[in-house]
Amino acid sequence: MAASQTLLDVLRSRSAVDCDTLDVSVSQELGPFVDCTSNQAIACSELQEHRHKELLQKAAKLAKDLSSKYPDVKLETLAVEIGNILLALQIYPNLTGFVHIQANPFDAYSAAKTVTGARRIVSLFKDIDASMDTSRICIKIASTWEGLQACKELEATHNIRTLATTLFTLEQAALAAEVGCRYIAPYVNELRVHFDKGYTDPSPNLALCVAAQRYYLAHALPTQVLPASLTSAAECMRLAGAQHITIAPALLRELAATPVAADSPAAKAHSLYDDPSLAHAPVPPKLSYLGDEAGWRIALTRANKGREEGKLSYAINTFCDMQVALEKVMQAVIASLG
Repeated sequence: MAASQTLLDVLRSRSAVDCDTLDVSVSQELGPFVDCTSNQAIACSELQEHRHKELLQKAAKLAKDLSSKYPDVKLETLAVEIGNILLALQIYPNLTGFVHIQANPFDAYSAAKTVTGARRIVSLFKDIDASMDTSRICIKIASTWEGLQACKELEATHNIRTLATTLFTLEQAALAAEVGCRYIAPYVNELRVHFDKGYTDPSPNLALCVAAQRYYLAHALPTQVLPASLTSAAECMRLAGAQHITIAPALLRELAATPVAADSPAAKAHSLYDDPSLAHAPVPPKLSYLGDEAGWRIALTRANKGREEGKLSYAINTFCDMQVALEKVMQAVIASLG
């Protein structure tokens, strides 16, 4: 292996690497990437950067102009969606695959509202940029029962690609494949690690990424594994071999700056996809939950003595908080327009 290779080079040789950001400079500096992922927390951080003052105003103006087309949507909610799309469109030229937009977390327990919101996002892309190839839009949807039912309808009826996000269990992964999701995003660490300083996830889900991918391959399921919520370069390297992996800017830069031969934990990390104990672990028989809502719900509740369901609840709550913050920002911008 060439000494000049970096850890990012190695990772790209084994996995499709995606950027977990709405900062276009990252895609320009380290791209092209395959996909670009985002969520309300990423959008909240990015849209409040001073450099986006004009973009915020543009989003607010477009929301006003388009409000008659979407009369059932609050103006500030529409402006937030447009702001996310404007950021995503900046990154889009530096991608070879999908641009991912996360569904409104307040709809996490309504399949109908999630479907409506996802279809609106796709429609807004075309409203804003008529040349947009909408087949390259993927909607990230929380892995609740209702969210996964929405994925089923979007994939089968509306030809909209979906990703099952905030995923912490094999039961969620099995149902995501059953409903036809393009991707799942197992959260390696619960979302709390990014918000509570000093907190570490006592039960990170690294092994779930391997188990889900082996399950899909063993049962010839086309859904792909896209690990998310990583906290170190070493974690990224331990997942080399995942079909996709989405990585935040700081970790991307660290991987790009670290030579393969470096004396660092990341360079010394061994991929779990090469771990014989995981590679030869029994694969569960094909699970079917589509007609068993109660069975699926209790399986989720009982996973890891309830911890995994708690992680899902925390993530949805946090993204709701971020959505509220985004809408407050947009309310102020809309008011400033007069």
